[in-house]
Amino acid sequence: MSRFAGKVAIVTGASRGIGFAIAERLVGEGARVCITARRPEPLQEAADRFGGPERAIAVPGKAHDPEHQAEAVARTLDAFGRIDVLVNNTGTNPVYGPLLDLELEAARKIFEVNVLAALGWVQHVHKAWFAGHGGAVVNVASVAGLRPATGIGMYGASKAALIHLTQQLAVELAPAVRVNAVAPAVVKTRFATALYEGREAEVAAAYPLKRLGVPGDVAGAVAYLASDEAAWVTGQTIVVDGGMTCTGGV
Repeated sequence: MSRFAGKVAIVTGASRGIGFAIAERLVGEGARVCITARRPEPLQEAADRFGGPERAIAVPGKAHDPEHQAEAVARTLDAFGRIDVLVNNTGTNPVYGPLLDLELEAARKIFEVNVLAALGWVQHVHKAWFAGHGGAVVNVASVAGLRPATGIGMYGASKAALIHLTQQLAVELAPAVRVNAVAPAVVKTRFATALYEGREAEVAAAYPLKRLGVPGDVAGAVAYLASDEAAWVTGQTIVVDGGMTCTGGV
């Protein structure tokens, strides 16, 4: 397929896991990409796997750092001349347990990375390109943002905020810019290891499709929302969860 031929995307948190799979899918369908993540070495390795500087550039930095955001946008425009898609994939969840035991500084960090960073990226890309040319934003949320989840309450609250932010931006940036989200359940990545390690079969048994997600499952949904096939879709959150939320669980 070549749905993204001639188009350019920025994908945050793309050195591994879901972000890597999203960038890989977009490149495979013709896009050129700027990928970001904190650690330079694995990020550059990912860019090299995508075809090197003619297809992918790597801009390391902290996703919530405004200077990093500005640099990545500027380097993308310098390298590729346009930005058609922004995928806010970066997320963090450094704590596990009840909210009453949560250090408020950790809560601030979660919201800074999971919510405010996404808004910052949209602001930078919109000012630099989308305002005059249009585009598509896809935010990676979570089913934990749709209903309570044991042990990851603040992460879920941040993803609920991200889902609402998606809807608000969809209204404010229409008609030129579409803004949507995906909400995965447990996907087999290093980030989610604590949720299934040593008990994958038990966790998967709660899903109607009887398996956990893999990064490619999410990448397919993101590619659809970013593509012209979703030209009349905005402000929506596609749940990618193997049917788990149908059973009432998270």
